[in-house]
Amino acid sequence: MNKLILTQETMYKALLDKDKQFEGQFVAAIKTTGIFCRPSCTARKPRKENVVFFENTKAALAGGYRPCKICKPLLKYGEMPEEIRQLINEIELNPTERITDYNIYKKGIEPNRVRRWFQKNHGMTFQSYQRLIRINNAFREIRSGDKVINAAFNNGYESLSGFNHSFKKATTVNPTKSIIKNMITFERFSTPIGTMIGAASEKGICLLEFTDRRMLETELKQIRKHFKTEILPGKNQYIDKLKAELGEYFDGRRKDFETPLVTFGTDFQKGVWRVLEKIPYGETRSYKRQAEILGNPKAVRAVANANGANRIAIVIPCHRVIGEDGKLTGYGGGIWRKNWLLELERKHK
Repeated sequence: MNKLILTQETMYKALLDKDKQFEGQFVAAIKTTGIFCRPSCTARKPRKENVVFFENTKAALAGGYRPCKICKPLLKYGEMPEEIRQLINEIELNPTERITDYNIYKKGIEPNRVRRWFQKNHGMTFQSYQRLIRINNAFREIRSGDKVINAAFNNGYESLSGFNHSFKKATTVNPTKSIIKNMITFERFSTPIGTMIGAASEKGICLLEFTDRRMLETELKQIRKHFKTEILPGKNQYIDKLKAELGEYFDGRRKDFETPLVTFGTDFQKGVWRVLEKIPYGETRSYKRQAEILGNPKAVRAVANANGANRIAIVIPCHRVIGEDGKLTGYGGGIWRKNWLLELERKHK
């Protein structure tokens, strides 16, 4: 197993570049301020001679340094702030409630901080997020046989016309026609190696990715186009099941996943993904070996591209594919995550 080579020069450059690929590999402590940061911290960068690198936060704390208030290195990478989690839980428990900026302020939370977090992580305001949650709930109620007017009032709308307008704007169809339309629901959640986003239809999971993956927006567009629908925040039984299974996987208690998947792609891509799914837990396979199993030993590059097009990380385990020379290469979630996952599986094999 090849680990990332973490020289002083490599770590300092990662700190200067705010390189997220090195998250979980080290923390940087600054002698002049007495604080320590994660590699991707956005704070002003210190001189090289003023930086001490530690393997983890425990070592930095033992060295007398305190955590940075900007990048919060004691949180899991990408973990949702507690105040944001509280607001989302409140919405899920009572989707008809409208939480205003004033309500947020009275809770002791800065509304601008909430607004920035939702814009950064969801590409929308907190108020828009609330509206989409209500629309998602109404959609499920209508699909379950409830009347449109009941779904509207049950989810906090004061007029049917206002509900119809909001519903069509979010889903591109009138509420009365939504019974024949698919809906994709998404949810963000924390893992030991970063925040992930899961999306599912009424048949199974169609997306599981790290939220900092560069191809994520492209994948979301592909899903919208394929299913001819929007992707709305909300609850889904398959996402709940997948989150539970992922928790067991990260704890070393699960080797195989049972949550139904909904994949789409070319016949070649589907063939590559089927081969991926057959790689045993804790083992690796080269791109060349994948191509040989598919009956086309020369299709190594095509196999690598198909691996990269996989939208369901971990469950379809493209992290188990390595270079012919045994080196870790080509992982959309970052080489450090690939290394972390393989080490986890090796430990619990």
